[in-house]
Amino acid sequence: MKYFEFTFRTHPCTEIVTDVLAAVLGEVGFESFVECEGGLTAYIQQTICDENAIKIAITEFPLPDTDITYTYTEAEDKDWNEEWEKNFFQPIIIGNRCVIHSTFHQDVPKAEYDIVINPQMAFGTGHHETTSLIIEELLDSELKDKSLLDMGCGTSILAILARMRGARPCTAIDIDEWCVRNSIENIELNHVDDIAVSQGDASSLTGKGPFDVIIANINRNILLNDMKQYVACMHTDSELYMSGFYVDDIAAIREEAEKNGLTFVHYKEKNRWAEVKFVYKG
Repeated sequence: MKYFEFTFRTHPCTEIVTDVLAAVLGEVGFESFVECEGGLTAYIQQTICDENAIKIAITEFPLPDTDITYTYTEAEDKDWNEEWEKNFFQPIIIGNRCVIHSTFHQDVPKAEYDIVINPQMAFGTGHHETTSLIIEELLDSELKDKSLLDMGCGTSILAILARMRGARPCTAIDIDEWCVRNSIENIELNHVDDIAVSQGDASSLTGKGPFDVIIANINRNILLNDMKQYVACMHTDSELYMSGFYVDDIAAIREEAEKNGLTFVHYKEKNRWAEVKFVYKG
């Protein structure tokens, strides 16, 4: 599999800027990221690389007063899973109850919920604040026999945990074909059933549901645009957990949610990233 290696230079270069840049690039197909001097090195399969989409993503970068430039070259052939194993993915424990690791890890800490994933992407491993925030919510929620939708599922780590906690049936949807394949693999690795995985965006929700619980860990603009379609798949007292945005964005998220009949419950934050819970009251 052939990859391009992009080097992005940002000004200013801060942890927040590189975090957001990685999230933005992940949406246009980049799979892995390495911090470098002055910015970020990122890798994307040559067959799916769309430079115009990359330029648009940079132009629409959500943090103001940030200058981003890039260069790229053809990456040398590597065993990318081996690169992940050596350099990126380490086991993580969330809430002292959930451990996330890969098959190559040794001496994994014991936890109530043990999740194994094949670490082929930068997001959805549980390391990013938005993923861990929703994991914390799922650990605190009563999920037994509740139907659940994981929208923008990525690796399906959230759907897998929900299923382990008794949610059923579970539905996992992502716009990216690669995420669908990786989700199916991770579901098999964890020996869980009753999770249906499909490719699509919010328009694919027509006729699905209603769901007792909906998770959407995507980004601010998509959440604002698609919220009405989530609500169409809910019933009275259904819960909606959303993340993928900053604390500063909560007001806009809440305004749109309340327009669609949702009642704000609470929010949680970690390193300026936010997660919000709403309940549908009809």
